[in-house]
Amino acid sequence: MDQVPGSPKEPQDARDDDGLPGCHRHPDRPSGIRCTRCDRPICPECMVSASVGFQCPECVRGGAGTGHAPQAAAPRTIAGGTIAADPRLITKILLGLNAAVFVAVLATGGELSPLVHRLDLLGLDADPSRHQLIGVAEGEWYRLLTAMFLHQQIAHFAFNMLSLWWLGPPLEAALGRLRFIALYVLAGLGGSALSYLLAAPGQPSLGASGAIFGLLGATAVLLRRLNYDMKPVLILLGINLAFTFLWPNIAWQAHVGGLVVGAAVAFGMVHAPRDRRTLVHAATCAVAFLAVIAVVWVRTLQLVG
Repeated sequence: MDQVPGSPKEPQDARDDDGLPGCHRHPDRPSGIRCTRCDRPICPECMVSASVGFQCPECVRGGAGTGHAPQAAAPRTIAGGTIAADPRLITKILLGLNAAVFVAVLATGGELSPLVHRLDLLGLDADPSRHQLIGVAEGEWYRLLTAMFLHQQIAHFAFNMLSLWWLGPPLEAALGRLRFIALYVLAGLGGSALSYLLAAPGQPSLGASGAIFGLLGATAVLLRRLNYDMKPVLILLGINLAFTFLWPNIAWQAHVGGLVVGAAVAFGMVHAPRDRRTLVHAATCAVAFLAVIAVVWVRTLQLVG
């Protein structure tokens, strides 16, 4: 649970093993970034983008209209999003959607569920000699999206949802809700597209793993942008990639596709120039979406030909 802001001096004394002070509003979160006005440590959830550096929410509220800082309609995150009262709302909604679909799959037959067969098939018929187009190859592009919310095994579902709950809130707080949604969806589509391009024809591919790896890549980009210690996230990324390529029956294409797209989109969001931020964000998302369309189009032409 978030803690009530204390006095400026208390968090200054709270330090982690690396000597970083704790955020003055969330003392359990070490931070190397300080408010440019009061010099108190602030975590990504508390950062408000200013003309120079970042400010804490208290300084933004206290300085608006006083002549000491530009008046702002609302505080902004590092990526330019509006700071929300509940920085976990979209993460909770995504968890709820995944859980609802998972329950529906179990209720309609588990691995034999008609939901799975209607929503996750990507290429040709399982017997390529019949050359019968199914799924995305037949024009059902919506499967690239719906496959992101399908899980068959409890362990698969639980691992992805635990990862979403761990990675989602900090990114949602740092990017803002709309940008977080765009990042999640584009990363998931990137994973589906690469699976469609490289996997064997007719091979089903499902799960939120592509989107989750996109969040992992985005977390690495955000930490690098904030000059945080990169070792923990790089170790985590290395372990996950090792499992991706060594564990059987894992669609590594979805993991790699989601990771690349998520990192690329996050890079455009957190490094965009302040005066052209909205334009750069829109262009970044558009390019990522067009890349997904291009990959799917090329693969479909290969299958049809």
